[in-house]
Amino acid sequence: MLNLTPVERSALRAEAHALKPIVLIGEAGLTAAVMKEIELGLDSHGLIKVRVFGDDREARIAMYETICEQLDAAPIQHIGKLLVLYRPKKEAEKARTGKTGKGMRMVTIVKPSASGTKKPSVSKVMLKGNERVTEGGTIKRAKKRQSSPKKSLG
Repeated sequence: MLNLTPVERSALRAEAHALKPIVLIGEAGLTAAVMKEIELGLDSHGLIKVRVFGDDREARIAMYETICEQLDAAPIQHIGKLLVLYRPKKEAEKARTGKTGKGMRMVTIVKPSASGTKKPSVSKVMLKGNERVTEGGTIKRAKKRQSSPKKSLG
């Protein structure tokens, strides 16, 4: 189970206030499918709310502890039938390792006709991760960031 400081927990509680529950646990309880959905939610969002339908408070507490232990998540808040869980996003881990996953993407380019009276030309183009489309509709490759000569002296 992930341990957080009270300050981190308080900040996450404030952030979770505006969230809506993304997983609902019904009378079937904590099934494998529900656990999978909670895990997917934690992977993509990091901070999620789970609503538990049922009046048994002890069962809700047991579910809360089971979810946190099995999915290595931090318990943030248990208020009524709402459970708030946190686990760092998987995308954030990818960004730290340098693998952003940005590959080819489809872009539609619309160029007006030269005379302005004919239909505009529409073309679909595949762009690489380091390319962009300018206002004129041409494709430009992103330049490498220039390094400052002053910083290299230091």
